[in-house]
Amino acid sequence: MTESFLHYLWQFQYFDKKELKTTSCELVQVLHPGMRNTHAGPDFSEAKIKIGNLEWRGSVEIHIKASGWNDHRHGDDAAYEKVILHVVWENDKPISRSDNSAMPTLELKNKVDPSLWSTYKKLFTSAERIPCSSLWRKVDDLVKLSMLDKALTQRLETKASVVIEMLQRNQGDWEETAYQLLSKNFGFKVNTDSFQRLAESLSYKILLKHIDQPHQVEALLFGQAGFLEKVRIDEYTRLLVREFKLLEKKYGLESKRLHKSQWRFLRLRPANFPTVRLAQLAAVIHQRKNIFSTILNTIDFKDLYAWLAVQQSDYWKAHYQFGKVTNSVPVLGRSSIQNLIINTAVPLLAAYAITHDYHSYMERAVDWLQQIPAEKNTITRQWTELGYTAKTSFDSQALIELYIAYCMKRRCLDCAVGASLIQPV
Repeated sequence: MTESFLHYLWQFQYFDKKELKTTSCELVQVLHPGMRNTHAGPDFSEAKIKIGNLEWRGSVEIHIKASGWNDHRHGDDAAYEKVILHVVWENDKPISRSDNSAMPTLELKNKVDPSLWSTYKKLFTSAERIPCSSLWRKVDDLVKLSMLDKALTQRLETKASVVIEMLQRNQGDWEETAYQLLSKNFGFKVNTDSFQRLAESLSYKILLKHIDQPHQVEALLFGQAGFLEKVRIDEYTRLLVREFKLLEKKYGLESKRLHKSQWRFLRLRPANFPTVRLAQLAAVIHQRKNIFSTILNTIDFKDLYAWLAVQQSDYWKAHYQFGKVTNSVPVLGRSSIQNLIINTAVPLLAAYAITHDYHSYMERAVDWLQQIPAEKNTITRQWTELGYTAKTSFDSQALIELYIAYCMKRRCLDCAVGASLIQPV
């Protein structure tokens, strides 16, 4: 037995309520089970319960065994003085309040259909990555859709919270925050941390001062990233090294510079080398100033896509690394641009919507997701195997969140799909 399962039983009242009595044989009538409390204090607040002839309003505390009350020292905590009912699976010990009066206790052990616990245990202990995989097809489509809507909302809020934390560190500067987030996502998972550290060490305000000089923007990015140390010299790199030495001294960047060893090349396709991605980021910064305001004021998804569809400088169309010539280097591809929109533009809009209470920006973020094809990765492929194929990024983002936040953590009771499988017949 788990307390989370008992919380679920109490919240939805999935137990036999006929002749419900406390352990001291007083009749119990649940008028309202209360509101689930996810913070410190009793498990449910604002409950309304009739015990004997008296109607009580207050909190409900839940334990597997009654002795848990003493084990957790609730009797010494003022927050528990308003508890009107102690709900337990097993009443192993009489419990008293701080004034020595008996605590009304309700034992559920013989009031619950055994099949409920059996189904929950099967899901909770399932060896499958998606616990309900064997039962997924039996769940009503409306239940699935409602849960996916909830999962997507949660994912947008989670991503927005990351943006808001960055915004606070940047003292409310949305442009600096947008630049840092965009830079981070140019790492495309493998080099995400390095790109983020680079952006945090090289202010967007500095880059904006040189935005009309593309070679200076590249010099600042490649130099601060550590790629101009012991580099193969040609005409292009000679220019960048010279420019960076001057700019590094001017802006006092020496102590913040990254080292070349912090970047990963191993097992990456050349088109995804951090040098190429840095050149593409430099092109966005040079050609598309005011990152945040542009995203905020762009309505049409096609315009946003075109805004990110830049081409790196000529040198990086023929080089994957400094001094190593190759036939052709791809420009920023369709899937990469879509990835940047999903992980940069959408979270920025969501964060702005939340901080300013402008719901229209959240609606636009959702609309953009619905215009991007679904992502294909190890998580979405698992759902495809169950017969649920994502069509847009709205779907794939929801499925990713459902898997990470619920399936992996075995939070079946908090999931509409899991909950629909664990209920009385």
